Amino acid sequence: MKKWIGAGLLAVLALPVFADNKEQERVENAGRVMQEVLNSSDSIPQSLLDKAACVVVLPSVVKIAVGIGGSYGRGVMTCRSGQDFKGKWGAPTMMALEGGSAGLQLGGQATDFVLLLMNPQSVNGILTSKVKLGADASAAAGPVGRTASADTDATMRADILSYSRARGPFAGVSLEGSTLRPDNDANKDLYGKKLEARNIVEDNAVPPPESASLLISVLDKASPSASNR
Repeated sequence: MKKWIGAGLLAVLALPVFADNKEQERVENAGRVMQEVLNSSDSIPQSLLDKAACVVVLPSVVKIAVGIGGSYGRGVMTCRSGQDFKGKWGAPTMMALEGGSAGLQLGGQATDFVLLLMNPQSVNGILTSKVKLGADASAAAGPVGRTASADTDATMRADILSYSRARGPFAGVSLEGSTLRPDNDANKDLYGKKLEARNIVEDNAVPPPESASLLISVLDKASPSASNR
C-alpha cells in the first residue's frame, strides 16, 4: 500500500513539471518557426513586420473535425512594449486558435501559422476576449517576400495578416471563421503563477522566460523598432 501511495504522490508532483515543459517546448518551437520563416526567401515583407504591434506564432496546427472542418492550435504572442506598441519585443503570452477550416486539408500535414497584429485595436480585442477573425477583427492573407508590395487595399485595411507553412512554401492564407484567444491556463503553467494575457503584454508583469530567448532575439534582429502605422 505504501508503495502505491508513494508512486501516486510522485505522479502528482510531476504534473506541474510536465505542464511547464510542454509550454516551454511550445515557446521554443515558436522561436524556431519564426527563425525559419524570416530566413526564407518568401518571407514576411519588411515593411509589414516593422508596422506590426504583435506577432502570433502557432506551430503545428492540426485539423480535427472530420467532415465539418475545424482546427486546433496552441502557440504564443509577443508584442512590442509601450502603450503605443513601438518598443522592444516583450515576454510572450500563450495563445489558442480554434474553429474554422484554417486552410488545412484532411489528412494533410500539420501547419505552422504566423499572424501579424497590425494595430493596437486588434491587440486590445484579443487581450480582452476571444476574437473571431473576419468578424470581430478584419483579417487577410498576407503578402510574401521581404520586398513585396504591401500597399494593397486588403492589406492596408486588415487588422490581422495571416500566413501559413506546411511542407510547401510559406504563403498568405485566410483564417476567417477561426477564433484567437489568450490561453491563460497555459500562461500559469509557463510562468508558475496565475497571469492574465493583459498583465504580461501591457503591464510587463514578468520577464521573458529562457524558452523565449530565440523568438525574441530573432524578432529583435529582424525588426528592432516599429515604423509609423
